[in-house]
Amino acid sequence: MAFDGIMVNAAVSELNKTILNGKIDKVYQPERDNIVLQIRSMGNAYRLFLSANPSAPRLNLTETRYENPQTPPLFCMVLRKRIGGGKITKIYQPNFEREVIFEIEAVNEMGDFVINRLILEIMGRHSNLILVSSEGVILEAARHINYEVSSVREVLPGKAYENPPSQGKLNPLELSEENFGASIAANPSVKIQQLIYKSYTGISPVIAEEICYRAGLNSSMNTEELTSSDKSALFSSFRALTDEIKAEKFSPCIYFENDGKPKEFAPVELSCIDSLKHSTYESCSLMLEAFYSKRDLVFRMSQKTHDLRKLITNNIERCVKKKDIQNRTLKSIENRETHRLWGELLISYAYSIRSGDKEAKVINFYDENQAEITIPLDPDLSPQENAQKYFKKYNKEKRTFAALQTQIKENEDELYYLESVLTSVSDCTSEQDIREIRRELYEQGFIKKHKGFEKNKKSAKKSEPLKFISSDGFSVSVGKNNTQNDELTMKTAKNSDLWFHTKQIPGAHVVVFTEGKEVPDTTITEAALLAAYYSKARQGSLVPVDYTAKRFIKKPNGSKPGFVIYTTNKTAYVTPKEELIEKIKKA
Repeated sequence: MAFDGIMVNAAVSELNKTILNGKIDKVYQPERDNIVLQIRSMGNAYRLFLSANPSAPRLNLTETRYENPQTPPLFCMVLRKRIGGGKITKIYQPNFEREVIFEIEAVNEMGDFVINRLILEIMGRHSNLILVSSEGVILEAARHINYEVSSVREVLPGKAYENPPSQGKLNPLELSEENFGASIAANPSVKIQQLIYKSYTGISPVIAEEICYRAGLNSSMNTEELTSSDKSALFSSFRALTDEIKAEKFSPCIYFENDGKPKEFAPVELSCIDSLKHSTYESCSLMLEAFYSKRDLVFRMSQKTHDLRKLITNNIERCVKKKDIQNRTLKSIENRETHRLWGELLISYAYSIRSGDKEAKVINFYDENQAEITIPLDPDLSPQENAQKYFKKYNKEKRTFAALQTQIKENEDELYYLESVLTSVSDCTSEQDIREIRRELYEQGFIKKHKGFEKNKKSAKKSEPLKFISSDGFSVSVGKNNTQNDELTMKTAKNSDLWFHTKQIPGAHVVVFTEGKEVPDTTITEAALLAAYYSKARQGSLVPVDYTAKRFIKKPNGSKPGFVIYTTNKTAYVTPKEELIEKIKKA
């Protein structure tokens, strides 16, 4: 979702309650577009994150400690000089725009108190952080905009600061029936959702959709289709939302896709997508931290595992093609026993078959009904030669069938293994997880060796399985890759511990450490949920999960990492859901 005017309003409201009149102790610039201010206010320490990153401009209080460059950038040095040690005297959002202004009282070179303004402009690819003097002159900016970049507005040190160009929209906090009615009248044949977000400042398409939904109207309706009662309902819905904003009644929420990826965030509840999984937060800062950390993790891991995914997917496609060829070959030799039968019958009836015949009609004495069958013949061959031809064909097909059984099993094992690795790649949360999977694929012959492997092997610390505590207090571990699965199951787990895995579905090994105690059904269900969630069946329902004592688990010699066989198991059927997994306490 766009960081719209409502989100800015909610963020400003929170900051006014926490850091207003606070002192700026330190200033950091971890990246070109990001600034972190360390602030002390009312005896508490806060870290304010300001970002003009085009893909994720925002502001929020943060607990994250970002890595800073050894040499501070110029913008950071200017901020330290101009606002370091300063007091934040005012935080506001002008005209409900996507803009936040911090007025900071600090001492200048002459020892006089001056008010400088730190301005965060949240405008997509035009986002910027600008420091402006008390005289309205730009002191420095995160992004310099010259005349060649924009003929409308220059952002350069020494230039007078100009507000971003106005779009002529109305302030939603000044909403009235008169201006709302005028907007409708001035925009015939426009969808009502577009009318709202194009006529009023700081309203995003999602919020406009929400206003329509709360009014009970289809957002794709044209304004000319609206009845007087529709207009009244739409205005009432819009007014109710603006009243919530004025009263600072915010309910920060994150809405998730079915695969668990964060889809939308909002400072108010979005009834229009309430069917999606969602989580509520105590503050906008917590919500934004959670949203961007999850989104950035997904993006970062996706970027770093792109080559691995491509490699694994290519090999999976190869196995699938090989499987198709094997199935076609099996189909082509399914009559091999018939060829053997024909050979035997031709030998038995050779005395009654004449050379040059194109077929032979004989009694099948192997059939209890003594049925007559017709055998195709090569007229250029004798009956005995035709029989030898069928025996030769049968023996070839028999050898092919025997070889196929081994090849099909090997291909199925490889396909299952690759799908399990692909599942592990999807669950990577760190560089070490990726390195371990890369090494595993190298050891299995899917990746060529390179110089960094041995160096990484010596220096890298092994990653740990995911660890949880069940509702009943039992420790539960979840393997994050096949090498870790083997370690967890075959070395760490004791014979009395419970082992879980999705039935014939690639996924993680899950172990409940029983310590000799009886495991309650609640813990069994939670462990089964973890096994289903960390598997290829994450999006499934009623996923079968086998579980048994570790003593019944065996690893065949020469089998691939993560592959085991087991007996004496029971099966639980569970539907993995994000909210259920989040309720299981992480150790």
